[in-house]
Amino acid sequence: MTNELAALVKSEMHKQGITQKRIAELLGVSGPYVSDIINGRRTGKKAQQHVKHIRKILGI
Repeated sequence: MTNELAALVKSEMHKQGITQKRIAELLGVSGPYVSDIINGRRTGKKAQQHVKHIRKILGI
């Protein structure tokens, strides 16, 4: 995830009151994995699919 997108995701999570834990629950993955995706430590194909889902969840 790019730095700009990560900042947008974090901002929207804060605005909407959604935690990384809740996003992880919705995606069916662990909280640390979501953190890795948001912070750009996971960039593979599966992570990119999760980025799309995160954006959909947050409406961005």
